Amino acid sequence: MFKRVSLKLIHHYQRSGGSKKLLNIECNFEPSCSEYTKQCIMKYGAVKGWRLGLARIKRCNQPDLVEKQIDEVP
Repeated sequence: MFKRVSLKLIHHYQRSGGSKKLLNIECNFEPSCSEYTKQCIMKYGAVKGWRLGLARIKRCNQPDLVEKQIDEVP
């Protein structure tokens, strides 16, 4: 159940514009942090997926990054 609710929340966040529209920032990674978190939750379940996703979001703080970094789900 937690997995399904988590995926719905991420889906709603992505459909409403994500970080670009809501926070006026752009993710430094490809796939985006929300997509990465969604993939982690689908692959590992809600608890481990959120842990991996939040760790990724903590690294996404380089406002002057020239090129996006490729960071696939482990």
